[in-house]
Amino acid sequence: MAKYLVTGAAGFIGSKVIEMLLAEGHVVVGVDNMNQAYDLRLKQWRLATLISRPNFIYYCLDITDQQRLRDLFESHVDSASESFAAVINLAARAGVRPSVINPWTYFDTNTTGTLNLLELCKDFAVPKFILSSTSSLYGKDNPMPWREMQCTNLPLSPYAASKKAAEVLCYTYHYLYGLDVTVFRYFTVYGPAGRPDMSLFRFIQWISEGRPVVVFGDGKQSRDFTYVDDIARGTIAGLAPVGYEIINLGSDEPVVLLDAIHLIEEIVGRKAVLEFETRHAADTPASWADNNKARNLLHWQPRSVFAHGVEESVNWYMAHRAWAQEIVTYD
Repeated sequence: MAKYLVTGAAGFIGSKVIEMLLAEGHVVVGVDNMNQAYDLRLKQWRLATLISRPNFIYYCLDITDQQRLRDLFESHVDSASESFAAVINLAARAGVRPSVINPWTYFDTNTTGTLNLLELCKDFAVPKFILSSTSSLYGKDNPMPWREMQCTNLPLSPYAASKKAAEVLCYTYHYLYGLDVTVFRYFTVYGPAGRPDMSLFRFIQWISEGRPVVVFGDGKQSRDFTYVDDIARGTIAGLAPVGYEIINLGSDEPVVLLDAIHLIEEIVGRKAVLEFETRHAADTPASWADNNKARNLLHWQPRSVFAHGVEESVNWYMAHRAWAQEIVTYD
């Protein structure tokens, strides 16, 4: 049994990672500031599935708050000076288009927040650090499928730029202090209780409620949709010692958006009313993960079939439709 600190505990990925760690018998200290980047009811629902479970300790705090973070670390260091086995930093401000409007918030959380945690890992001798990064770093000019060694120096959004800065900081702390670091570039995560700013949650809600389905671009763009359970398993696999590695977690099976919409139509039993708008300059036309590194280094591979994952997402929505239909799903 080990003790882990997981930030973003009420988040989409964070709550699933914690669920799996608790199932393995570990102690998890979860941190989340419960910000209102999207409807709090989703975060509250996820947190409620964890809060009463044995071995879960929750703190409502912001990773940009250095002093409160330090207090937390000090409270979890025992007389033998043993600290967390790892810090899994899943707290983030995510989303491409909103970051163009308010880039400061993204750098505060994604970059400065990561720096605060890295500094505490150094001070409290935490041996392992995991960072959630993003496939958005690959931009628009890299050939597909995207591989970890490709150039990521031309991000298209402040969100991607803030994650690039966090990745570089992680390397610095690995180089200077020997911190073992796994950086994951996640590819379009979806599943039950997902983020409402992501396309699949939006499409499910809009089609179910007979609302217009807004598609940015012509709908022929593709995304490497990856089921949240697969992402969580991969993240936990990343606890293995690797030195410093950047690793894609993606399905390696891109899906065209219009095909995803047609699948939801079939499951819901209702036709979509499509409205097309201009694609945002910060959006990439496609994403596609080469996940060979995750397969070879972590012995991880995705297990979920896209159609099954979408069906599970629709089932969750229908089970919580009374309030899920009220969630704001537009920018």
